[in-house]
Amino acid sequence: MGKFIKAFEAGGAFDPDTVHILIGAFDDAWASLLNSGAPFAAENHSETARDILAKHIIEAAKNGERDQHKLSEGALLQLARPNLKKPLRDEQQ
Repeated sequence: MGKFIKAFEAGGAFDPDTVHILIGAFDDAWASLLNSGAPFAAENHSETARDILAKHIIEAAKNGERDQHKLSEGALLQLARPNLKKPLRDEQQ
């Protein structure tokens, strides 16, 4: 997460306590993703998934969010959002 913060935060905007929260949120989100068995965690998509999670967490923090759980859950929702637009498969097919 440290490399993402340096790449996306634009100018050292976060104090050490906030960085700790961001790292915790990212770690929580990534662990949830791995535990879910979602295809995003597969090796060929892991870097993209990690980028999406990190960018969302950092953007939300730039907008003032400091709740680690909300940052983590919001990032997971952002990652899932494109898949939510797809119609559900018919279970009987």
